Amino acid sequence: MSSLPTPTPEALAHSARLLELIRARIAAAGGWLPFSRYMELALYAPGLGYYASGTAKLGAAGDFITAPEMTPLFGRALARQVAEVLAVTAGDVLELGAGSGRLALDLLRELAALGQLPDRYLILEVSPDLRERQRALLQDEAPELLPRVAWLDALPETLNGVVLGNEVLDALPVEVLYRGPTGAHARGVAWNGGLAWEDRPLAEGPLWALASTLPETGGYLTEVCPAASALITSLGERLRRGMLLFLDYGFPASEYYHPQRHMGTLKVHYRHHSLDDPFFLPGLADITAHVDFSAVAQAGADAGLELLGYTSQGNFLLNVGLLDLLSELQPGTRDYLSAAAALQKLVQPSEMGELFKVIALGRGLVHPPSGFDRGDRSGAL
Repeated sequence: MSSLPTPTPEALAHSARLLELIRARIAAAGGWLPFSRYMELALYAPGLGYYASGTAKLGAAGDFITAPEMTPLFGRALARQVAEVLAVTAGDVLELGAGSGRLALDLLRELAALGQLPDRYLILEVSPDLRERQRALLQDEAPELLPRVAWLDALPETLNGVVLGNEVLDALPVEVLYRGPTGAHARGVAWNGGLAWEDRPLAEGPLWALASTLPETGGYLTEVCPAASALITSLGERLRRGMLLFLDYGFPASEYYHPQRHMGTLKVHYRHHSLDDPFFLPGLADITAHVDFSAVAQAGADAGLELLGYTSQGNFLLNVGLLDLLSELQPGTRDYLSAAAALQKLVQPSEMGELFKVIALGRGLVHPPSGFDRGDRSGAL
């Protein structure tokens, strides 16, 4: 911990206020909260949670860098896939959790160049701070596109077009399950002079059933995300024609619950450091868990959606023409070299190309998305 950047006194005071709120919620709940409730408060408590306050999150001054921040070619490549669907649906684009707004900017610019601008580009963003950053970026760099953009507080009643989520599912609150010698437990949060783990036996139900099937390794810890399945269900109920497209890090169930992954996938991100302690400076650090893409696909199927494709991010970006976009730049120039370095990180298996996956679910589309033309792994789900 000694190598971590030191928070300012103001940041520490902010975290202390959130910690006091969490302590009060634990006391009001009888001394114990499910981890999902703790994670929800740590990330989304109004005015205090990580995504609901004004703390820097993205870029060199924040806690992590997402693909759109690395190169505009990422958003331009995604736009090619989005344009295919808009051409046959004439619908909208809904981006979930738009971060700095960079992906929206790059997507809109490329869709304009392709002649496939949607009438509306909708953004569902829970962070007031990020909403303002998104609006300011679009106003500064593409004011002519801003009239097409609208910010939402909730999902629309009906959807037609494309729903896009880049690194959204990993930030949804998860339940932490533990299977040990004494059976299936929920690992939650108590207060013992500070935040502390505490296990409680699970009552029979879906979580108990899942925990009871975990590998018997003398103690197996994992996460499950009912919130992700609920989101897919809600989107599926609203989608009339079009595609849901999610990019995130994760695995199919056979890998997610592999016996060797017995400590789960929960991580904390703080100033470009990856930590294991989810109780580290609540409100100042991001908390994430890998995505179970089999559960996402199953939720889609239960909502009547078709699995359109599942593959690695590297395969997907190459399929939609990422290298063609790179070839438009002048070799040897600073822009070319910067873009080429970013593309290596985005597509190489040893970097983000294999860890990150892409899944598409849809309804009413005749032709499969071109992003899954080669290397489709739907059978692994």
